[in-house]
Amino acid sequence: MILPIVAYGSPVLRKVASDITPDYPGLQKLIEDMWETMYNSNGVGLAAPQINKDIRLFVMDSMQIFTNDDDGETDNYPDKPGYKGVFINAHISSLQGEQWSYNEGCLSIPKIREDILRNQTVTLDYVDENFIPHSKTFNGISARVILHEYDHTDGKLFIDYVKPLKRTLMKRKLEDISKGKIKVDYRMVFPKG
Repeated sequence: MILPIVAYGSPVLRKVASDITPDYPGLQKLIEDMWETMYNSNGVGLAAPQINKDIRLFVMDSMQIFTNDDDGETDNYPDKPGYKGVFINAHISSLQGEQWSYNEGCLSIPKIREDILRNQTVTLDYVDENFIPHSKTFNGISARVILHEYDHTDGKLFIDYVKPLKRTLMKRKLEDISKGKIKVDYRMVFPKG
């Protein structure tokens, strides 16, 4: 089932999410719905807070970035062909590498994109959809998508990394998003009417 995506301004996007246990109600169905929602909205990642659930869960498929690269821009990324996975109760154990800039967007903040600096490499402790524990290191585009989605579970948004002047300049656009004064081709829920 395709779920509506929560828009900027919704309180759940600013909450630090909670870890869950294997008996979380309807977890497998929720994960299936998150995949369907993410692909339907042409996303490469989706965190539970974006569908109004304050739990530490996100899905990501950076393989799509490589698959949809017709002009060879991603040929130099070390993580090609990308990674697809479910991350539950994820916690960063370390960040490494130089910070590098990449143009990011977010399904909860449509039509706004900014160059954001993030570390090249992240090591994450998490469990997968079967609650099997992992400690894994990711780099390149995959690390970037993971860090973006991980931020959602910590109540952060990519625009938090934008310089104050730029944030001021995008204030009206952000208000329009929270009021639903925006057209997107996927279902959204807006905090203000």
